Amino acid sequence: MKKHHYKSNLKWTGNSGKGTSDYKSYKRSYHVEVEGKPILEGSSDPAFRGDATMYNPEELFLSSLSSCHMLWYLHLCSVNDVIVLEYSDEAKGVMVENEDGSGQFENVTLFPKVVVQKESMIGQAKALHQQANEMCFIANSCTFEIGHVMTVVASGSH
Repeated sequence: MKKHHYKSNLKWTGNSGKGTSDYKSYKRSYHVEVEGKPILEGSSDPAFRGDATMYNPEELFLSSLSSCHMLWYLHLCSVNDVIVLEYSDEAKGVMVENEDGSGQFENVTLFPKVVVQKESMIGQAKALHQQANEMCFIANSCTFEIGHVMTVVASGSH
């Protein structure tokens, strides 16, 4: 078994001068740095006193699921002679907040829209979404099922 190691540096940037002296005294802003890459600015969701102009962890989680699925899907299509010309996804998820303030995602659905080169590729293109879900590192790390509502069309027919 291969092991891959990842490193991410997070720095809180929301000290308004009083630290965390009370719940309203600090901003929820932070930035993430990965060596050699642009800084990613983040905050909590506005529902949790965050900045709506920044990415929040829940959005990044959905993006991770969506992009991991897409990368596996494109790989599987390439090795199965399914030529994908366009791919987009509008992932949606529901997070449940518990009475004590904790929470968890209860479901995520990916809505991939795929354009393939030929109509004869549509059937296999649809079938490969399940295998992509089974291979996705992020999906395999989740404790809930990830749904897929896919649209696959041939070039020229959309």
